Amino acid sequence: MPQLLVVTGPPGSGKSTVTAALADRWDPSVLVEGDAFFRFLRRGAVTPWLPESHAQNETTVLAASAAAGRFAAGGMTVVYDGVVGPWFLPRFAGATGLQSIDYVILLPPLETCLDRVSTREGHEFTDLGAAHHLYEDFARAIADGTPGLVLADLPEDVAGVADRIVDAIEHGWSRVEVAAAG
Repeated sequence: MPQLLVVTGPPGSGKSTVTAALADRWDPSVLVEGDAFFRFLRRGAVTPWLPESHAQNETTVLAASAAAGRFAAGGMTVVYDGVVGPWFLPRFAGATGLQSIDYVILLPPLETCLDRVSTREGHEFTDLGAAHHLYEDFARAIADGTPGLVLADLPEDVAGVADRIVDAIEHGWSRVEVAAAG
């Protein structure tokens, strides 16, 4: 059982669907939705996918990681749903206050992600250009080598993806030591 499982990937990769299924596998569990922290921003908020949002995004994601870490330190299994690229993993992991986390990147084909983003209903993020850019950022980071586990050949069913992630956790394939990450 993980303390904190971060499931990330570009927009449209299936994070929200998979993390909901994963959080239901453990008791007690907490699902921390990274997007919810962006909804806390009120006046002066910058659209998160614009370049000038960097400082705002960093603060917001670090607040979410600290909250996730507190839930985990309280004995709950925490599943985090949000964009946490390998380039930001050391900062994210350090802000949790934990010694290790489990880290999984979902990376289905680009076309799948873009199709999901373009057909979303009730989701704030619909910018195909930004989705494509984030996809490329993840692909480059993975090509350069990344800690944790990358799932690129995903089964169609959510339960199948969740099973693969649970198997990875049990074998330690997704484990990232925070000291090593920072």
